[in-house]
Amino acid sequence: MSGNQNHAHEHDHADEAHEGPIKTPKQLAWAVFFAFVVPVIVIIMLANYVTTDSKPSAGTEALEAQAVAARIQPVGAIELKDLNNVAALKTGEQVFQAQCAACHATGAAGAPKLGDEAAWGPRVKTGYEALLNSALKGKGAMGAQGGGDFSDFEIARAVVYMSNKGGAKFDEPKAPAAAASAAN
Repeated sequence: MSGNQNHAHEHDHADEAHEGPIKTPKQLAWAVFFAFVVPVIVIIMLANYVTTDSKPSAGTEALEAQAVAARIQPVGAIELKDLNNVAALKTGEQVFQAQCAACHATGAAGAPKLGDEAAWGPRVKTGYEALLNSALKGKGAMGAQGGGDFSDFEIARAVVYMSNKGGAKFDEPKAPAAAASAAN
C-alpha cells in the first residue's frame, strides 16, 4: 500500500508541473482580453506617433523656418543705391568708421593715423586728386577701395574727412547728381 501511495503522490506532483499560471476560467478570460487589447493599443500608439508632425528633439531649433532660411540663403546680396539721393549716401565720417578706421585709427601697416598732421602733411601736399586716386586704386599695403561696399563718391568723402582731420582744407566733393547738373 505504501507503494501505491508513493505512486499517487508522484502523480499529483507531475500534474502540478504541467499546469500553467491560468487556473480558473476567469483568469483565462482576462488573459485572452489582454492578449488582444495590449497589442491593439500599442499599434494605435505607434501609428499615431508615425503619422503626427515631426517631433524635433527638445531644445533644438534646427527645423524652424528662420533657421532653414538662414542655411539656404544666397551667398551674396545685391544692394542698389540711388546716386541721385544724396541723403542715402554715407558721409565721410561714416565711411571712415566702417571701412578706414581699421588701419587709420591705429596706424596699422604704416597707415597715417586720423588727425596726425605730421603724417598727413606730405600726403596732403600731393593734392586731393592724388589722395583719391590712391584710395580708389590702392597704394602700398592699402588695397583698392573703389568698387567695394561704398561708391567712389562715398570714398571721396572719406578721403576729404581724413585729410581735413590731418590739416588739409579740402572742400566736400560734389554729389554725382549735382556734378552732372552743373556740367549742363
